[in-house]
Amino acid sequence: MIFSLTHLVPLAVSFYYADGLYPVFISSFALTLTIGLVFWSPVYKAYQDLRVRDGFLITALFWLVLGSFGSMPFFMHSNYEMSLMDALFESISGLTTTGATVITDLDNLPKSLLYYRQQLQWLGGIGIIVIAVAILPMLGIGGMQLYRTETPGPIKDSKLTPRITETAKWLFIIYASLTVVCALAYWLAGMTPFDAIAHSFSTVAIGGFSTHDTSMGFFQSPLIWGIACFFMFISGLNFALHFFTWKRFEFKHYFSDSEAKFYFFYILIAIGITLWVLYQANMFNERPYFYMEAIFQVVSLATTTGFTTTDFSLWPSFLPIFLIYLSIIGCCAGSTGGGVKVIRIVLMLKMSVRELRLLIHPKAMIPIKLKKKRVGNDVISAVWSFIAVYCATYIVLLIILQASGVDFISAHSATLSMLNNLGPGLGNVTSHYADLNDFAKAVLCFGMLLGRLEIFTLLILFTPGFWQR
Repeated sequence: MIFSLTHLVPLAVSFYYADGLYPVFISSFALTLTIGLVFWSPVYKAYQDLRVRDGFLITALFWLVLGSFGSMPFFMHSNYEMSLMDALFESISGLTTTGATVITDLDNLPKSLLYYRQQLQWLGGIGIIVIAVAILPMLGIGGMQLYRTETPGPIKDSKLTPRITETAKWLFIIYASLTVVCALAYWLAGMTPFDAIAHSFSTVAIGGFSTHDTSMGFFQSPLIWGIACFFMFISGLNFALHFFTWKRFEFKHYFSDSEAKFYFFYILIAIGITLWVLYQANMFNERPYFYMEAIFQVVSLATTTGFTTTDFSLWPSFLPIFLIYLSIIGCCAGSTGGGVKVIRIVLMLKMSVRELRLLIHPKAMIPIKLKKKRVGNDVISAVWSFIAVYCATYIVLLIILQASGVDFISAHSATLSMLNNLGPGLGNVTSHYADLNDFAKAVLCFGMLLGRLEIFTLLILFTPGFWQR
């Protein structure tokens, strides 16, 4: 019922631009509100404490149910003749902040529908933050569960403040403030007010949707690209760090956090490698500011945003697949980004080094530490379990996609893109997913949800034990 209210903003946009789409948003608002009311009415007086399994179910249904209802405006837009599967794909891609699209003519899409796509990503982004930082740690899963092992203060008690509602309020304030500042920066750099607001939504949400077919390449402005890089980077940091900085006006948390430091250096190294390969291929002479495009592309794909300025699939040597693989590492836990999460990669590297040392000194006691604090065996086991399930999930989805008729390069990159909530891929899915069959799109929708919910949250619903009393 609350989600239905979000249809009123694009309705106002439709009236403002007189694009004739207001009946679509009125209908989708009324339908969503009515169905929500029907489900809520019989139980509105019931109050019970939520169990752990309720938390899993609510977290999974958040994206599944809202993603389904969010597809209504796309499906009802008769001029575009979008199929139900395409509408569902676009909606889930928006809410999960994946940024993959099946729309091929964005520049001619009505303003209200363009705005609605961007708003979906923004709403999905704040949903990710609240659930990742406040909810998932209480269920004992997710990247933030690992992050708690090295963070002092309230976050060790599963939430940033004593009450979930207070936590959500502060996270929303930080998220909204970043969005406003980003929109102002875009506007001052030369974007129209509409484009500035629309792109600030997808930048801070690390979504990647754009209002133009050529994405950020439409603007041809190094200043705009630089602003985007800055906000993509800080949105990929753990919002718990933003919270502590906001509350205490101290920046030391950014510099003392091992995850944030690794995040910064791995993106810096990736930029260096990319610039060197492009320099060796003499590509900097092709057009002005190409070096800035290269930096932008690395930050966009490493943070799993998915904005593009050029067709990076045509870049030389190993760069296209290298950039896609960067999304596997992704962003920090408790951010709007996707991927395995930096904290897991840090722990995995530390565990690998320990195993090598144990080969030399079999009887040595070598604890794994984060910021001088020992990491428990339960956390280590959780990391290896996640990595194993992630790899198995990737293989299964890849095989299913290929069985549906998708070529290997497209299937390989699309699977990674969905699991890491990235958006663009290689081959036939470099710029859009419209050419895939409906079955492949359904598989990729499932992949998006798996990536957004960090796999276990969704897979646990398919176990018999979950439904036993």
